[in-house]
Amino acid sequence: MSAQTLAAIALSPEKPFELREMELLPPRSDEVQVKIKATGICHTDIAVKEQAFALPLPMVLGHEGAGVVEQVGESVTHVKVGDHVVLCGDSCGHCRNCHSGLPFYCVEFAQRNLSGERVDGSTCLVCDGEAMRGRFVAQSSFSTHVIASTRGVIKVPSDLPLELMGPLGCGLTTGVGTVMNALKPEPGSSIAIFGAGTVGLAGVMGAKLSGCSKIIVVDINQARLQMALEIGATDVINPEQGDVVEKILSLTAGGANYSMECTGVPTVVLQAVNCLTPPGWCAQVGVTPSAITVPLEMDQVVFGRGIRGVVMGEANVQNFVPYLAELFRQGHLPYDRFVKFYDFADINQAVYDSAVTGEVIKPILRMPE
Repeated sequence: MSAQTLAAIALSPEKPFELREMELLPPRSDEVQVKIKATGICHTDIAVKEQAFALPLPMVLGHEGAGVVEQVGESVTHVKVGDHVVLCGDSCGHCRNCHSGLPFYCVEFAQRNLSGERVDGSTCLVCDGEAMRGRFVAQSSFSTHVIASTRGVIKVPSDLPLELMGPLGCGLTTGVGTVMNALKPEPGSSIAIFGAGTVGLAGVMGAKLSGCSKIIVVDINQARLQMALEIGATDVINPEQGDVVEKILSLTAGGANYSMECTGVPTVVLQAVNCLTPPGWCAQVGVTPSAITVPLEMDQVVFGRGIRGVVMGEANVQNFVPYLAELFRQGHLPYDRFVKFYDFADINQAVYDSAVTGEVIKPILRMPE
């Protein structure tokens, strides 16, 4: 039996998010219906809305949902009605990458997470009698109720604050995971992190947990640099105050062992490679504009330097998200320090405060009861 939900539609880059009542179709055998308590707003949501990352619109976006299970399909066994869950992306579960513990490199990743539809082309939302793309990252959590794929539904302890748990499903997993799972810095090594948004600051926390002795953060927002220092950065650099690469080379006596690029700005991508000591690796996390080319100097890469893309921190989220939840409980992941809550109806203000003015690092939307 279908249900009703209130969802925010991304119509076009020019128009604000628009809240509408929609019909939510019941879950299939491998799906879970979740009442969303709160959802984070991620830069990727905004990039899709603005079409910097061109996916088909209109669509209901949102992919940092946290809520309570309302209904489960007959083949779902790992969660039950009443469980507190964090929502993450979908994967097929049977390709080589899924079997290797890398579900976000699944061969069906794009269709399952970016199309707004199931693999068979269907969707779970109906708006004014028409099918609505409502499967973004297998959840479309800018909605009071969602139908999520079972592989992206992750149980978290019920004694933790559920309204804070959503960002564990993307921003925190991406940032901490990129450092701990992909780069794997040795204790005493150095890392430069470009961009002090949620992902970059999560990278700072991951680097601190890994025992990095130099954690350098680069950003033009002074308040975000101050936050980076408060949660574990050893040094910060504002690009408006001098040559970034020269400063990193000086701070590290020849170059950082690792870097993490979170902005997607082509000139910053080059800085993230050029600041490395040989051998050194850059993890490219920021979403670059479509069809962009970054001209790397081969003199920079020939002596063991390199760059590679990293998606979702290369995490097996069914294990990694509960691990992050426990780190939060222990005080090692204090991302609550840079969160601001908004009512769902204020979604456009939340986007403005984070993407336009930059005064808010991680906006979280509280859903109406």
